[in-house]
Amino acid sequence: MTGSQPSGENPEPRRFSVVEPIESEERAKLKKRLYESELRRLQQELVKLQDSIVQRGLRVVVVFEGRDAAGKGGVIKRIIERLNPRVVRVAALGKATDRERTQWWFQRYVAQLPAAGEMVLFDRSWYNRGLVEPVMGFCTEDEYREFLRSCPEFERMIVRAGIILVKYWFSVSDDEQERRFHARIQDPTKRWKLSPMDLESRARWVEYSRAKDIMFDHTDIKQAPWYVVNADDKRRARLNCMSHLLSVIPYDEPPASDIELPPRQADQSYIRPPIGEQTFVPEEY
Repeated sequence: MTGSQPSGENPEPRRFSVVEPIESEERAKLKKRLYESELRRLQQELVKLQDSIVQRGLRVVVVFEGRDAAGKGGVIKRIIERLNPRVVRVAALGKATDRERTQWWFQRYVAQLPAAGEMVLFDRSWYNRGLVEPVMGFCTEDEYREFLRSCPEFERMIVRAGIILVKYWFSVSDDEQERRFHARIQDPTKRWKLSPMDLESRARWVEYSRAKDIMFDHTDIKQAPWYVVNADDKRRARLNCMSHLLSVIPYDEPPASDIELPPRQADQSYIRPPIGEQTFVPEEY
């Protein structure tokens, strides 16, 4: 699903495909060297996709959902690592304000949708109303049922408007989630990722599973299907998601670069201010 495409010089942009499939004997353990090599290759392709989004004036929305500690943030980080933040940005909305809670549910998410030449990655999205809120009791039954009715129509409107909408669900097993939670507890640099809400969601694993199944039944639509990413292996999940994203959005191969550095301006008696007049950062290293 790619949405409507503005016309351009190349009406049939190519689609990305994995050039060198990973051999079966390597499936047991993805070696770091292979992972890093593939990651760099995919990031180079993402730069081409970014350039094509700008040149063609595309509007792209990518939704990342899944259980806590499923690896959504990790893949988002790798996607944007080499990209221009003016073109590709992350929408990770916090808790709604008192005013926002009185608005139409989708209202504050609509404000984050892209203009021409932009791609927005939603680190959690309007699907909070389809999963977190009903499980945690943050919305009424009527609000929940209305979301299930209106969400498919909302997404069809997005697609009809010409926006490319891609939705990913990161699936992680019970055991692997528990292992990652323990790793966060033990690592001071990751402890901030483990919120009280995460712990409560862990206690309500079955309720979350049921809510996810209901959500899929209502919102896995032809115009905007759910793509499930097996996320038990973080490295494979990142590569698989990035590769798939490149495969569903056609993009152009940029022309060969012919950039040349201009000569530096000639010295016209410029005098640099004394170093003692400037405050430097202490050189601790």
